[in-house]
Amino acid sequence: MGNRVTFDTKLTELPGIGVKRAEAFAKLGVFNAGDLLYHFPRAYQHRGRVKPLCEAAEGEVCSVLLTIAQEPVNVTVKGRMTLTKVVAFDETRRCAITFFNQSYLKDVFRIGAAYRFYGKVTLKNAHCEMTSPAFEPYIPGVPLPEFYPVYPLSEGLTQKMVKDAVRFVIEHCDLDKEEMLPLSVREANNLPALGEALRFIHDPAHYTQLNEARNRFIFEELFVFSMGLSLSRRPSGRREAPVMREVELTDFYQALPFAFTPAQQRCAQEIERDLLNDEGTPMARLLSGDVGSGKTVVAALAAYLCVMNAYQCAFMAPTGILARQHYEDLSALLGNLGVRTALLTGSTKAAEKRSIYAGLADGSIQLVIGTHALITDQVCFQQLGLVITDEQHRFGVRQRAALADKGKEVHMLVMSATPIPRTLSLILYGDLQISVIEELPPGRQQVDTFVVDERYRQRLNGFIEKCIVAGGQVYIVCPSVEPSEEELVDLSYKDTEEAMPKLKSAVAYTEQLRAEFPNRRIDFVHGKLKEAQKEKVMTAFAAGDIDILVSTTVIEVGVNVPNASLMIVENAERFGLSQLHQLRGRVGRGKRKSYCVFVSEAKSDASKKRLQALKENQSGYKIAEIDLALRGPGDFFPSKEGGAKQHGALHFKLANLCDDLDLLKAAFGAAEPLAKADPSLAKPEHAKLKNHLEKLWMQFGMTLN
Repeated sequence: MGNRVTFDTKLTELPGIGVKRAEAFAKLGVFNAGDLLYHFPRAYQHRGRVKPLCEAAEGEVCSVLLTIAQEPVNVTVKGRMTLTKVVAFDETRRCAITFFNQSYLKDVFRIGAAYRFYGKVTLKNAHCEMTSPAFEPYIPGVPLPEFYPVYPLSEGLTQKMVKDAVRFVIEHCDLDKEEMLPLSVREANNLPALGEALRFIHDPAHYTQLNEARNRFIFEELFVFSMGLSLSRRPSGRREAPVMREVELTDFYQALPFAFTPAQQRCAQEIERDLLNDEGTPMARLLSGDVGSGKTVVAALAAYLCVMNAYQCAFMAPTGILARQHYEDLSALLGNLGVRTALLTGSTKAAEKRSIYAGLADGSIQLVIGTHALITDQVCFQQLGLVITDEQHRFGVRQRAALADKGKEVHMLVMSATPIPRTLSLILYGDLQISVIEELPPGRQQVDTFVVDERYRQRLNGFIEKCIVAGGQVYIVCPSVEPSEEELVDLSYKDTEEAMPKLKSAVAYTEQLRAEFPNRRIDFVHGKLKEAQKEKVMTAFAAGDIDILVSTTVIEVGVNVPNASLMIVENAERFGLSQLHQLRGRVGRGKRKSYCVFVSEAKSDASKKRLQALKENQSGYKIAEIDLALRGPGDFFPSKEGGAKQHGALHFKLANLCDDLDLLKAAFGAAEPLAKADPSLAKPEHAKLKNHLEKLWMQFGMTLN
């Protein structure tokens, strides 16, 4: 086959890979030779450290060099299982080795032949035993590999199949022709070339080679990620925003039912400085704060300052439910100060929409709060001065810009209740200045958090009844709408090493709860309902007309219900940590003592560790660090519609945004100037990088240019 293999070569064109085996690879996301080489080992067995049997501890996994002592025998047990028994020895001990259902091994092992066995050693009295160890024939003078890669597998694949396929591609592909990292970037960061790095990571001779390869591919992932960020927020030219005058804010502060916390005061001052700057530099600021930290009222101050300067303000939220909540809160606060406010969502009636369009065009409406409906062609402002977007991770860069483009000169404030470490946010949101509200207002209580399984179901039902009798209300979140359907479940957390518990569905579970609590008012809400129906149910819950609300994560960002005192999340292992933290933030907003219960039948240590992190931490910033470490970057690129990709669009194979922060800084430092110098990646030396990014962009339904 020569050097005719390229990264685009289909697996079925490689020797030994037919349609069925290609289908098994496809389950791992491996479709061509390039995917195969980037299917990195998940671990390495260090088989080069050979021990004498006498030094092996009970239960230790190690390598031993043994000679076959007698002819292997096959024994059939229970009529169907075949055991192959082998006796081998070294200078210190003998060892009984057993293999299951591998009868052909009887003809493999020969008396007097030496093998390196790798596996767990079990000690019984003075005897050693091994069960189904890996083995390789030992020939004096012929070195055996120190490291043995262990690949992620799917049904129908073995380690040998993957290893043989990888070896063939490495031997028959001109690897350095597939290089995507520019030479200048590799040299500046002391990184090996692609071919060398691939050989090192799949077949390292020692730790130094392995570390060099891992460092190269971690950098590569972060460099591609950084290029994506840099290109997605390319400036369209210098913009100048309104120079606003200082406004007397005494009336605003007197209208508040509470005093600002020091953190809110600091953030408000930072926003004021941006809006009042003499140069006309547009404000581009991220207001980040944990759930319930009081971001909205700080944004209200910015809107008030804008309106008092005779400019209009647009406030965009990701859902109609949240938009209505903001409208009710802000119109009550700012309406008393003379600010004319309107609500515009997809469910707004046609006649009312026409009236709002007219009010925005003639300037009589000073503050409009809405959803994506704000960026439709019919919306025209007389003098838009400030754009505020809430839950910014649900809007892409382009979507924020689309609303900003409704005005000639616009300041921009984006808010997020999904905290991320500050140093990391400087890179991820490099187009924005950052204000952080790192404290909760006085009276905002911590929510007691518990993790339980089905054994506690009856006690949990009793606790639900107790909370309702005390006058509280209950949220119950399910990961699916109907049985076998999944909605907004963060599957990047799915633990593939265990059988996942059956999902609870909102619709079916609602009927079950109605039978168990016949005297309670129970309803459900989910993303497949029409907007008007969702708003009707949420309004009823907020009014206290519903005792138990069963929901999918549509309520993750929802109305403020101070009376809600209990949040229960079913199948909690199916959600991301930040998502669970957001859900927990739906309770504890009033005077009632509040609780959150995560119900999970997952047995893996990984699932338990995630949920324990929620139980032990109330800080969204700490949880965000754990979340990033476990999951990866998530949703930082815009989708075709402008919103952030919600699930699984970008996952790193090796990189970790928290642990590899130094490499991220280096990668971003290399990517940003390259994106500015060659924004279309038109230079020949950037062709492979461009091709890779275009494939990445296709995941988001977008084109690179």
